[in-house]
Amino acid sequence: MSFLITITDEEFRKLSEYIKSNYGIHLKQEKKALVNGRLQNVLIQSNFKNFSEYYNYVIHDKSGEATVNLLNKITTNHTFFMREPEHFYYFRDEVLPYLKENVRNNDLRIWSAGCSTGEEPYTLAMILDEFFGAEKAMWDSKILATDISKRALEAAGNGKYGNQDIAPLPLNWKMNYFERVDDSSSVVCDKIKKEVIFRSFNLMNKTFSFKRKFHVIFCRNVMIYFNNEVKWDLINKFYDATEEGGYLFVGHSESFNREAMRYKFIKPAIYRKE
Repeated sequence: MSFLITITDEEFRKLSEYIKSNYGIHLKQEKKALVNGRLQNVLIQSNFKNFSEYYNYVIHDKSGEATVNLLNKITTNHTFFMREPEHFYYFRDEVLPYLKENVRNNDLRIWSAGCSTGEEPYTLAMILDEFFGAEKAMWDSKILATDISKRALEAAGNGKYGNQDIAPLPLNWKMNYFERVDDSSSVVCDKIKKEVIFRSFNLMNKTFSFKRKFHVIFCRNVMIYFNNEVKWDLINKFYDATEEGGYLFVGHSESFNREAMRYKFIKPAIYRKE
């Protein structure tokens, strides 16, 4: 018979400070019950007597697996195809025509930062395939998709989704870009899978050591977990990693002081480096 292990205020403070300083995720006091609930099974299965023992285990684990498991438990990988669809329409109708005319050597670089279970980068890959059509083979337009959640990246790499999840997509997309597995699920076709490169990446890295800058960065509904200081630091790192004329897409719930932005405001949740 299992018993409930309750996290104390001090234990929550230490755990949340560790997560904030290393991963930028700001867990407010009202998240204490959520953290307590999501970590129960971890403590019970590993025979930890309290959250202090668990905290010590996490910070001393050299393999990094304990931290990965912790992040998987406390982050919500909630996303879906065509989330905030006006972003994708703008990307298709305004951004891609501009980039097609202005990108050198047909080398188009797009980053889906905080890609969760893959719906966003796969949607971008399908838009690219449809936009370029027969010219697609002439373009290097692979999408970098990153996240800190190992669980989310594994699901994204598998590319398997419930049929109800892809139901809102255009019929020709479902026919051309998915293969039906059974009555309940379908999988992204290899042609689209090959267009997305999934990698583990921590947005809290002090510097982004990419060799080349990006023409488009999507980082939507990720910064809602961060405090203002971390948000602005991240926005500035994104700016430095963006090509001149490139775009940043953020979530509609993530607003910034336009006067303080180095990016130019284009429309809600869309910014440009000029």
